Amino acid sequence: MAVDGVVHQARRFGRRRAATVLATALLSAAAAGLGTAPAQAAIYPIADGDGFYAAPPNIGDYQPGDVIRSRTVPANGFPGATAWQLVFRSSNSAGDPIAGMTTLLIAGSGNRPLVSYQPFVNSLGLQCAPSHTLFNGGLQEAPALNLLLARGWAVAVPDHLGPTSSYGAAKLGGRLTLDGIRAVKRFAPAGLGDAPVGLAGYSGGGMATAFAAAMAPEYAPELPIVGAAMGGVPVNIGKLALDLGGAPNPLFGLGFAAAMGLEREYPVAMSLDGKLNPAGFELRNRIANACTDAIINAAANKSFTDYFTGGVTIADVTDEQIHILHENSTEIYPGVPRAPIYQWAGGNDEVNPWLARDVAGRYCAAGARVLFDIIPGADHGTAIAPGAARAFNYLGDRFAGAPAPSNC
Repeated sequence: MAVDGVVHQARRFGRRRAATVLATALLSAAAAGLGTAPAQAAIYPIADGDGFYAAPPNIGDYQPGDVIRSRTVPANGFPGATAWQLVFRSSNSAGDPIAGMTTLLIAGSGNRPLVSYQPFVNSLGLQCAPSHTLFNGGLQEAPALNLLLARGWAVAVPDHLGPTSSYGAAKLGGRLTLDGIRAVKRFAPAGLGDAPVGLAGYSGGGMATAFAAAMAPEYAPELPIVGAAMGGVPVNIGKLALDLGGAPNPLFGLGFAAAMGLEREYPVAMSLDGKLNPAGFELRNRIANACTDAIINAAANKSFTDYFTGGVTIADVTDEQIHILHENSTEIYPGVPRAPIYQWAGGNDEVNPWLARDVAGRYCAAGARVLFDIIPGADHGTAIAPGAARAFNYLGDRFAGAPAPSNC
């Protein structure tokens, strides 16, 4: 049955489940043996050549957020700042211990709040991670971090896609963000043990930020998170994949990369082998170590039908795959932030802003204080600047102890 047939059948499942089922069918490869190319394994990125990143053999002896090793690095692009990089213990989606990385920037001395800023990485290669791109000009958001340092704040920037660059695994990003904050607060030379914490991020970084805020009450209740600000957040990874891949789209490569990232994080349940056609196998190999621009250019104006073989049916979808998409989508993930939230989106955002508004409404109904903001006329690319300015002011007010506004 072709995609049109799936849409017809899926209507019977209700809106939320229908979109999830169809998206899962497009993202996954549950039906083994349908591919025309020989089965392969998930394609992981080339290991980082810097041994500093490596997990020690006894990583399981550490607790989440424990600092394994640290170093200072030149703070290129951040005048007057000191930069540390911390390797810490975290866990992947299977619960296995992994090594995480966060970069800490501090300018000046004295007590200060801490902001964990999650950039939009949207990449599959480890060289694209913030710990590399923060200082070499590759991170577009790096200059804005000087605005936070100028306020006297410490800034932590985690590699929130993890050690296999699992783009799309948003819950993993939330966990790495929270464990990175734990590591910074436990790192004695920084003197941030008593610092209040704010979270911020946009787009893919907004996904990690949103999950960190939603997970914190149960996963890291000891962290004094006083506010979280995120914009342009894709709140349902499956629906985003449909938007990018259901028809030819200039950003289709990001949808394919998200499928690869989920395959890396869930290599059995989300395996792509059974559904890729020869062009799909070639694309998976070609972008396995690519950063954002190369991913977009590799599959611009393509769709799922260009890279996946055969028809896509509801029978292809397993309950486990639906569960995986649910646990990586804040639209469905049941956790509710305890900290006040500022969330923004462009009125013309290609990432559906009304889904994000619905999530904000659910948080409101559960008692959270949420300020949801639409930037009139802005699309996904242009909404970041005005929203970020408001977000930084919002966090400043939270650090100052001002009551959190809400338009619930």
